[in-house]
Amino acid sequence: MKTARDTYDVIVVGGGAAGLMAAGRAASRGRRVLILEKNKQCGEKLKITGGGRCNVTNAEPDTRALLPLYGEAEQFLYSPFSQFGVKDTFTFFEDLNLPLVVEAGKRAFPYTHKAYDVFAALDRYVKSGHVDILTSSVVERVKSGEGTITSVLVGQREFHAESFIFATGGASHPETGSTGDGFAWLKKLGHTVQAPTPGIVPLSVNESWIKSLSGTSFPKVKITFSVDGVKKLTKTGKILCTHFGISGPLILNSSREVAELLYAGIVTAAIDLFPAHDQGALGELLLELFDANKNKMLKNVLKDILPPGTTPALLTLLSGTLTPERTTNGITKEERKELAQLFKSLPLTITGLMGFDRAVVADGGVVLPEVDTKTMRSRLIPNLYVIGDLLAIYRPSGGYSLQLCWTTGFVAGSNA
Repeated sequence: MKTARDTYDVIVVGGGAAGLMAAGRAASRGRRVLILEKNKQCGEKLKITGGGRCNVTNAEPDTRALLPLYGEAEQFLYSPFSQFGVKDTFTFFEDLNLPLVVEAGKRAFPYTHKAYDVFAALDRYVKSGHVDILTSSVVERVKSGEGTITSVLVGQREFHAESFIFATGGASHPETGSTGDGFAWLKKLGHTVQAPTPGIVPLSVNESWIKSLSGTSFPKVKITFSVDGVKKLTKTGKILCTHFGISGPLILNSSREVAELLYAGIVTAAIDLFPAHDQGALGELLLELFDANKNKMLKNVLKDILPPGTTPALLTLLSGTLTPERTTNGITKEERKELAQLFKSLPLTITGLMGFDRAVVADGGVVLPEVDTKTMRSRLIPNLYVIGDLLAIYRPSGGYSLQLCWTTGFVAGSNA
């Protein structure tokens, strides 16, 4: 039996980034909206994203330059991005008293550098529209009939609506509630769902030297990946050392390609700490450094050119005679050459990709031909809208995934 209090114009399943945007937008149009969130609070993944800083978007204002980065989804995204694009994201958060600042790689963050403040802004947005929010509410069943969704069941309660927006997220960070529930419902409703795999993930390595540098960054390096000794892939950017291997924007955006290499053979990598110098020029730099610091120990001199805190770990890779305690005036030309070779090619063995628990995003989801991206409405279920990470769209690291949440959430909320 329907009750007035359990009947809404729009029900949004999932209170993450996309769901909050969709709910707030629908409410701003005068719709009576309910958010059903399985966690104790909304926005759990949002609060930890970007290492707690929240990379809100990528500040590329040219849509034609931005959308090719989403791979094959490009052709489907021009319409939604024309309705709510990157510039709109900046305006949206400024209007909520949370201006954005742009850092390297066009990565945009809240000026406070606190992910929680992004959630708080969205929370204000939905509450200003008097959206009802039920947390700790697990949707156990989606009921349908005559080609539409009729209701969703949460425990003993049945909630009805004219329109339903699925915003349950993908499969990355399952500890935040993103366990792929929405994929199962969408399959049962007849949608084609590509199985998720960890899409943007750190890499695990065998070597202990890099694990000992956990938390340390190499800000501007070149890394070359090889399969069975044959060079296959070279990238330049920032690398973050972790207790299991390597991460950071450069690695996250290379993980998909590295995954393919792992199928082909043994994958090794070489990190070049001085990509702007060839080996000869680096040797000359070392000679000048040693001449200016005669009689000082190697470990105390190299810290002037190596990233902070990395010297002890890197010196463990040297041969037996070139010890950290050697004085610079006794180092031979051949030993300088050995140092230059090491700094141009720090060795790593890639043992695998980390799983869903460490994935920034996971790919997979509803294939785009089954969604009208002008409205985000399902082409199979006319009162269903599918948004955010439930869509099969490749999303590189750097704010692109959250921008998809803002864009698809806004469009769905404008049409539901």
